[in-house]
Amino acid sequence: MPETLTGRDDEARAEQVYQLVLEGIVAGRYEQGVRLRERELSELYNVSRIPVREAIQRLEQDGFVETFPRRGAVVRQLTLTDVNELFDVRLCLETFAARMAAVRVAAGEPGGRLQELLDDTRQAIDDDRTDDVVRLSAAFHAEMVRLSGNRLLIESVKPLFGRMRWIFGLAHNRSNELQRDEHMELCNAILGGKADLAYTLAYSHIELGREPVLKGLAETLEP
Repeated sequence: MPETLTGRDDEARAEQVYQLVLEGIVAGRYEQGVRLRERELSELYNVSRIPVREAIQRLEQDGFVETFPRRGAVVRQLTLTDVNELFDVRLCLETFAARMAAVRVAAGEPGGRLQELLDDTRQAIDDDRTDDVVRLSAAFHAEMVRLSGNRLLIESVKPLFGRMRWIFGLAHNRSNELQRDEHMELCNAILGGKADLAYTLAYSHIELGREPVLKGLAETLEP
């Protein structure tokens, strides 16, 4: 691959590297505290260092990476405070998204994708595909936000869903069947255009997940 790339190529490759490294962090291939060396990533993904550097900068902005003098970029060490703050922010943003999604569906916005993701999750649970269950759960929440129609909200929460997958991959601690049932109730409220119910169910679903996740991570994460 040539070292001289157009700006557009650099941008596209930086996005690809970002997604690949993010998936590696979420899946645990790049563990917390591990250094991310530009040269190694450049060779691994067969790109120049320019898109690698841009991807690492974006990962730092989104809270997955930290940089230190003489040490460079490392995968961030999560804390229990990070987890708590994620749940707090989700309570603010996703409940609003659930309400607005229901309002928009009631006004005629198609919501079939939400049901499709719920059906896919059900099949993944039946097939015991745990990684897919986590991925589909995050996709369900992302689709709910998309249905809100608020473009600023949609862009703002994208890094949150990466963190959700990262954290839930480290500690889930809730029955997949229970999560599925809560998603089903939330989906039905949104597709039924019941805005207040959707808000309440979203709040309950998020808050009920907090304690089990914190409990599961209490022995491995610092406060």
